[in-house]
Amino acid sequence: MNDKPTAPTASMTDHFASLDDPRLDRTKLHPLPVMIVMTICAVICGADDWVSVALFGNAKLAWFRTFLDLPNGIPSHDTFGRVFARLDPERFQECFLAWIQAVSEITHGQVIAFDGKVLRGSCERGLGKAGIDMVSAWATANHLVLGQIKVDDKSNEITALPKLLQVLEIAGCIVTIDAIGCQTAIAQTAVDRNADYVFAVKENQGHLYEDITGLFDAAQEVNFKDVPHDYCKTTDKGHGRLEIRQCWTIADATLVDYLRNREGWPNLQTIVKVVSERRVNGETTIEARYFISSLPGDAGRLLHAVRSHWGIENSLHWVLDIAFNEDHHRLRKDNGPANFAVFRHIALNLLKHETTIKAGIKAKRLRAGWDESYLLKVLVGPSN
Repeated sequence: MNDKPTAPTASMTDHFASLDDPRLDRTKLHPLPVMIVMTICAVICGADDWVSVALFGNAKLAWFRTFLDLPNGIPSHDTFGRVFARLDPERFQECFLAWIQAVSEITHGQVIAFDGKVLRGSCERGLGKAGIDMVSAWATANHLVLGQIKVDDKSNEITALPKLLQVLEIAGCIVTIDAIGCQTAIAQTAVDRNADYVFAVKENQGHLYEDITGLFDAAQEVNFKDVPHDYCKTTDKGHGRLEIRQCWTIADATLVDYLRNREGWPNLQTIVKVVSERRVNGETTIEARYFISSLPGDAGRLLHAVRSHWGIENSLHWVLDIAFNEDHHRLRKDNGPANFAVFRHIALNLLKHETTIKAGIKAKRLRAGWDESYLLKVLVGPSN
């Protein structure tokens, strides 16, 4: 790669240069950084498995040769599959994290949503192997995947969440997690990282859920008379639907102290109730949800944090399923599924932050595959 012009991916591959190549030296016919560049480009342009990555490489061989040294041509799909099945996924994710931190700035007070997603196509029912579960962190304002971690096979998201929190730069941000992550240890990790938290609380939280619902029920019976609180209401209309959201917060220290095991929750300041009413085609659904937070009792700010959390479902998980067809992928070999998930996250970040055309992610993938000049724009990265 030394005699070629500066590659459009140079700053990106610098962050992956420290990866240990799992192959023996005599078998390294294709340098690992070259294979990473090819795979990123292929996934941006629509490749969803190692066969299509290799096909893309051969179709774009002349273009790749303008900035990559390829004395042995394009790796076979078997080579791609073997290398990335053996590549350490934790180190790959660490390099991904270093790249994101170098090219993006997370603003103070931004909501960082954490959630897990099972890669359904990675399961092997005949062998009793479940699909792998990836926990991701999503910057809701930047629209970036900040990091991800594979849940250990014999564990769950509760153990993975603290690990991901510990490696991200989240100081000054607001961490949002669904009810599975409503754990005192996870709250402590967020606080130790100088972040605030908003955690969903459901019935499986036992006394905590009972205490919070009881406090709000008692307060609403007297219409919050003599109960220090804050209130916010928002209304959204569009496409034949009407959504009304109401948020109440109780942050008075005396009332919060009614919670059993209050001292177990670090920096707990506020309990939150959100009632969502949705009207579509003459049908109305109403749902009440409860949260705890280390933030002061500003109902508007807390409702914004709660709403922002669902961006990880709508802007990340849904897009991965629809635009990248993630749930139908059949990668199952060793570390291959986890590493390919990282490539999808890299591609999604790059596509999200290319804004010269107004189109969805799926359309952008097609455009990049058709138009090499547009692919170059995508590869410039989220810092631009």
